[in-house]
Amino acid sequence: MSEQAALQLPTSEDLISQIQFAYEDGKIWLDEQRMLLIHSAVMGSLRQELIASLGLERAKGFLMRFGYQSGMRDAEFAHKIRPEISTDEAFLVGPQMHCIKGMVRVQPVALEFDVDKGEFYGEFHWFDSYEAEVHINDFGIAEDPICWTLLGYASGYCSYYMGKKIMFKELQCSGCGHDHCHIVGKPAEEWEDQEELERCLLPDPIIEELFALRYEMSTLREHLKDNRCSSDVQMFNSVGQSEAFKHVCHLIERASSSTVTVLLQGETGVGKEVVARGLHKTSERSDKAFIAVNCACIPPDLIEAELFGVRKGAYTGATQSREGKFERANGGTIFLDEVVELNPRAQAALLRVLQEGEMERVGDNQVRKIDVRVVAATNENLAEAVKAGKFRADLFYRLNVYPVQIPPLRERVEDIPLLIEHFLEKYHTMYNKKTMGVSGKALQSLMKYKWPGNIRELENMIERGIILTDNNRTIDMKSFFPSLAEPSHPLNVASSGALQNSDETSNESDDLVDQLLGSEFDLNSFEQTLLERAMAKASGNVTQAARLLGITRPQMAYRLKK
Repeated sequence: MSEQAALQLPTSEDLISQIQFAYEDGKIWLDEQRMLLIHSAVMGSLRQELIASLGLERAKGFLMRFGYQSGMRDAEFAHKIRPEISTDEAFLVGPQMHCIKGMVRVQPVALEFDVDKGEFYGEFHWFDSYEAEVHINDFGIAEDPICWTLLGYASGYCSYYMGKKIMFKELQCSGCGHDHCHIVGKPAEEWEDQEELERCLLPDPIIEELFALRYEMSTLREHLKDNRCSSDVQMFNSVGQSEAFKHVCHLIERASSSTVTVLLQGETGVGKEVVARGLHKTSERSDKAFIAVNCACIPPDLIEAELFGVRKGAYTGATQSREGKFERANGGTIFLDEVVELNPRAQAALLRVLQEGEMERVGDNQVRKIDVRVVAATNENLAEAVKAGKFRADLFYRLNVYPVQIPPLRERVEDIPLLIEHFLEKYHTMYNKKTMGVSGKALQSLMKYKWPGNIRELENMIERGIILTDNNRTIDMKSFFPSLAEPSHPLNVASSGALQNSDETSNESDDLVDQLLGSEFDLNSFEQTLLERAMAKASGNVTQAARLLGITRPQMAYRLKK
């Protein structure tokens, strides 16, 4: 067992340096996670209300789970700041964060752990616990230990670090009249009352039942209000709650009950095919075929045969008669994406389908009746294409009976968090991974990004983030945005305070850079001097030197080797 003298908390400068007060934006950051400053008395009021409404035991479980999640988050942060998890110094980020956050003053007593073997034992003294203080103010001296949130935090932090369930118990508590709290932690299976301890971390079934009942009541109320499915539900496989999104849903809902030809317009990547599928799925044709065709992907000399079929011998290579996309979609819906790319003959054939409901295969003279709902889409302005002689005016008027403009993602920013959750769930399943979601700062950047590729770009970015992020880690900003080349990159558009401490710091940095560049500056020499000074100040400790320079240990080791 480690001696107490060897377990003094290391310097916390590397942790405190990660705290940024972006007061102009109303945000506080710890690395990339948004934090809050909350009065301890307010937390006491919440605690009091939970005990009054749920009872002592259920309130205890609720607060332990609350603390457990907080501990897990800080353990992930600790792993990033002090990656050498095999050392006591790295592990003691948890107790230090307890102190920095004003929750309790921690004094390590004993700490032994082996991550590879799954062995753990820890003892700590707690002084001035905020939780004991608010409990005594509200309820007086307690009979049993009451630092539930702090215990949950310690358990969550150590469980994340060890990769297995570690549970802490409070052997004495200042809330019970002791002069300080004393806790002991070890693997859950080593406690005699393991089942009882772990039960506190399980969701309360009564709370789940209350939420389920509330949901059922809400659903019933919605059905009583309007027993038709809402527009949002009718938009098959689509996600959104913004007014712009709801407007599109409303238009599609109205069109679904008719056979009108629909023209979907919007930038690339806005989800035109998703909307077309939603229209088909909510129409009376939903049990028939939905055929999607990207006209831009088919060579111009083959597009007519692909769409309308071909008679055997119509041209060299046509060794047999075959039906086209329209015949396959008969009775259902055909989606023609990039319809502006149709050649003149295909445009004329499409116009005949729309006006007469009939078509002929290439090289055939047999007229075939066809019943197809046409949904066309383009990211070009068809009216301009008509003026340029690229598109038939009469076909444009036939397609433009019911136009629907799908807004770009930058005009429906409030939908971004919902879309992120949707794509996280999709790719967690696809790659059999489970991340802890998107960091607060990354989410802010995603919200401010201009999204030239719209929803398709967001989906690709989330997939990339999940691939680059390990299990049980938060997806940070660099996993989404590896390059600063894009002018609307969040590091460019969001740096007006949210990503910097203050304008004064920025001005000081600019002055220093101007001063250096004004002399005969040698970057290699400057870097070497900086590394040597950092190593000297850290007494040769590479990890500590890396913290002083704000880089990772591997980055520091690489620079030293170079």
